[in-house]
Amino acid sequence: MSDSTLAMYLKENPRMTGVLFTITLLLAQAGNAAAAAGCSNPGP
Repeated sequence: MSDSTLAMYLKENPRMTGVLFTITLLLAQAGNAAAAAGCSNPGP
């Protein structure tokens, strides 16, 4: 799928722009949560 085809699709379906934005935000938050859970604090 070329960039112009994707741009035309999103122009014709504006609701999908919001869906893709929401998915991007959720994935970013999930990545941060996984990174925070994976680190350990060595100490006494």
